[in-house]
Amino acid sequence: MSQAIDTGASVNRREFVACLLDACPDALVVTGLGSPTYDVFAAGDSDRYFYLWGAMGGTTTLALGLALAQPSRPVLVITGDGEQLMGIGGLATVAAQRPANLSIVVLDNGHYGETGMQRSHSSLGTRLVDVARGFGIEQAHEVRAMEEVDALAESINARAGLRFVQVRIKTEEVPRALPSRDGVHLKNRFRKALGYSTI
Repeated sequence: MSQAIDTGASVNRREFVACLLDACPDALVVTGLGSPTYDVFAAGDSDRYFYLWGAMGGTTTLALGLALAQPSRPVLVITGDGEQLMGIGGLATVAAQRPANLSIVVLDNGHYGETGMQRSHSSLGTRLVDVARGFGIEQAHEVRAMEEVDALAESINARAGLRFVQVRIKTEEVPRALPSRDGVHLKNRFRKALGYSTI
């Protein structure tokens, strides 16, 4: 059996997400299935947040469309390693389009938190930062400390180029904070926040 790799993870996921969102007050946020959604909601709900319930692997491509449609707004993906691994091919399309206002933040604990904490490929040798660079995302790096939040937020707010950030979070269970699961409600309030009519 493959051995898990020690990633030196030390970042508290809830603290990191709360600080990042607080520092990016104008960002349009798309969250991945499971714990990233709980983390964002726990930091405080907003009509600028689109919780992508049940569409595992879809955050990056949905956010790409949003970034292309809203070039004057920073667009921020907050997802997990398992969700990003499922939608890994979307990074190739993102890299080809290269929207300067899109930032993809992957909270990586090396486990599938929603299905029993089985190890994901990122704890078995897959380096998501290297994968992103291989697709052509030049601004791809790891975050291993809370002190890096401010610089990351500054680049997100400035829409300073497409970026991929792998945050090495602690492997820990935190209480679930559940936003609405009403897809129509979430869609309509997000459209309203963007100035569009609801359907």
